[in-house]
Amino acid sequence: MNLLVQRAALRRPAVAAVLLLLCALLLGVGTHTAGAASTTTIAANGTSGGRTFDGIGAISGGGGNTKLLTDYPAAQQQQILDYLFKPGYGADLQILKAEIGGDTNSTDGSESSHMHTAGTVDCGTGYEWWLMQQAKARNPQIKLYGLAWGAPGWPGGGNFWSTDTVNYLVSWLGCAASHGLTIDYLGGWNERGYNVAWYEQLRTALDNAGYGSAQIVAADSDWSVAGDVASNSAFAKAVSVIGVHYPCAGGDGGSADTCPGNSTATGTGKPLWASENGSQDLNTGAGPLIRSITRGYVDAHFTAYVNWPVVAAIYPNLPYSTVGLVLADQPSSGAYTVGRSLWATAQVTQFTAPGWKFLDSGSGYLGGSETNGSYVTLKSTNGTDYSTVIETSTATAAQNVTVNVSGGLSTGAVHVWATNLNSGSTADYLVHQQDLTPSGGSYSLTAQPGYVYTLTTTTGQGKGTATSPAPGSLALPYSDTFDSTTLGQQPRYLSQMQGAFEATACAGGRAGRCLTQQAPTKPIEWDGDSNPYTIGGSLNWRNYTVAADVLLRQAGSAQLMARAGTQHAFGPAGINAYVLQVSDTGAWSIVRNNTSHTLTTLASGTVAALGTGSWHHVALTVNGATLTAAVDGTTVGTANDGTYSTGMVGLGTSGYQTDQFDNLSVTPVGTQTSGTGPITAIADTSKCADDDTGSTTNGTKVQMWDCNGTGAQNWTPQSDGTIRLGGKCMDIYGAGTADGTLVELWDCNGGGNQKWQAVGGTLVNPASGKCLDDPASNTTNGTQLEIWTCNGGANQQWITPAP
Repeated sequence: MNLLVQRAALRRPAVAAVLLLLCALLLGVGTHTAGAASTTTIAANGTSGGRTFDGIGAISGGGGNTKLLTDYPAAQQQQILDYLFKPGYGADLQILKAEIGGDTNSTDGSESSHMHTAGTVDCGTGYEWWLMQQAKARNPQIKLYGLAWGAPGWPGGGNFWSTDTVNYLVSWLGCAASHGLTIDYLGGWNERGYNVAWYEQLRTALDNAGYGSAQIVAADSDWSVAGDVASNSAFAKAVSVIGVHYPCAGGDGGSADTCPGNSTATGTGKPLWASENGSQDLNTGAGPLIRSITRGYVDAHFTAYVNWPVVAAIYPNLPYSTVGLVLADQPSSGAYTVGRSLWATAQVTQFTAPGWKFLDSGSGYLGGSETNGSYVTLKSTNGTDYSTVIETSTATAAQNVTVNVSGGLSTGAVHVWATNLNSGSTADYLVHQQDLTPSGGSYSLTAQPGYVYTLTTTTGQGKGTATSPAPGSLALPYSDTFDSTTLGQQPRYLSQMQGAFEATACAGGRAGRCLTQQAPTKPIEWDGDSNPYTIGGSLNWRNYTVAADVLLRQAGSAQLMARAGTQHAFGPAGINAYVLQVSDTGAWSIVRNNTSHTLTTLASGTVAALGTGSWHHVALTVNGATLTAAVDGTTVGTANDGTYSTGMVGLGTSGYQTDQFDNLSVTPVGTQTSGTGPITAIADTSKCADDDTGSTTNGTKVQMWDCNGTGAQNWTPQSDGTIRLGGKCMDIYGAGTADGTLVELWDCNGGGNQKWQAVGGTLVNPASGKCLDDPASNTTNGTQLEIWTCNGGANQQWITPAP
């Protein structure tokens, strides 16, 4: 470029001046334009004003997102818990927000209530007590926060804003106490507005019941609550914290480049929390996460950030399947992935503690521009230690930073830790870099773009070293008698989507334990309506018989599900699956459901009435396109449908009946592998997934090409989830998870970026949660395939090799 400029200067001086200016702009010389290099002086002054820091946390709830973690092998389960809660090891979370289960779907599943019926309290149900105990065992200082997304149907006759619900929440606090847990914060109804009188009543009830130290957060929704807090003294006395959801730019899952505040809320003097934020992929969400924390304070004076969710321990067919700090969707193999978002969190939590003070003089934007990055400085309760967190996640050039220390803060050695937000290598996360020595209370740092830095005088930080085992699939045959399931808990590998499926004593004269749908009435719902059901197993299961013993306890139908796949976001009734329904009258049907909740009856009939109170054996066989129903060992009908080729199993009821299930079994039939052949684009069946020129060189692109029957299109799906050709695996470049990451051939290495699951006609990579995608539906020969957010588009539909 310099030579080009010099030659131009000899011939056209005016053009040379323009080019020199362009060079200066590109290189950041003498400019302060957005994205350019800048020089910033941070005043770390211990006498500066600033708000009290309340902590960084995450949410277990709003969708059953912790369920599969309870099913993990003990060793890997403890490793994941350490990464989340152990000080000086990983996320070192300072707040854990737990769902108060209400028997209703709240995004990716339902959590069981402690009171399915009025007057009956069961403090043993659900897994949130266990998780809170695990968090407290690792960090006794962690703050606990409870919030309801829904409730059983009985409080207030279905009215959440009732005295019944106030008493219901007080009873939940009693359950927490019985588990040795003290709840620090309590909310109302997640994202469903607020009722001023109800919150005032709740405050009185808490005080009268001995829970005066529990602080109320209102309203876990938007800023609208601030007006009533400002104008109503009784309401202001009841509410301790104003908590809003997704306040930053882009809202739920947005960029968080800025986090606009609210002057009315600020004027109340109440602590302001981003009490739910996140909804981002565990890797690509790291940038928005750290921006929400730093810019959240700079823009709006948020003193706490709570990420949704804490862990993605849900099956890959569910919405938000890679959203969280850790991906833990393989309980059978114990495989898990620690995300970049966890290390971005650690850049704050390992260097601070609730009770520290933000220093306003040491907080702002680099070079005065949000594009260059932001920074916050916090002072320890000891008055001398401090930490400055700098993020350059949106910068495109290095930023020059000078820190001037004063006001009683330590002028000793400064320890520098950094995370590269753009790297796919764990070696680049939470790295202790060269310490800095202030001179005259001042020191400087060059902050590279795309990083988080923490400058601190504290010690004791660290980075966990536990590693995940290789991923794998749950093998067939599979069975569960439920006799080893803890009473009041969900069985291993089953995850309830609506209602409450818990182990209880068997009825109908049968000994042992059975699985009972425990919600007797329709709950006060948060998410979309649906009948109760639970799913589990493997999305790779292909040809099998799912069977169970069923006891109908009220009029209605019991259901078996097969080849269950993609579930609709915020609509649990919509799931790709085949369903066998058998009613007390003897009526049966095989039904195909889909994500639009379109129910198509494929076969139906009637057998002798099953009645209620007696046990019956039902089975649904899926073998290729043939679907076969059996009741009490007798085949009652068949159907032919090839819409879904693989998927999980499930159990359900046609309404809120307390039906029981026992002896669940999944037995393979026919051919289990997909065979060998082309992977064909459904939208244009003349095009196939193709290995460019049949090459076996690492990095060879996987592309669209005319179907031609050659070996370059002869793919072989394997039982380990890989899809192979010529001894190589279909691979996602660099283990990327972002939309548009390219697909190629590579040596098979067991990585999560080489795993694929057939889900409702799509090919999903569980590690990223993204689908194999033909970019923009381009059928031009040579178009390289990529991954993209699963959207049901025709360019994500594939015909995979048939058995």
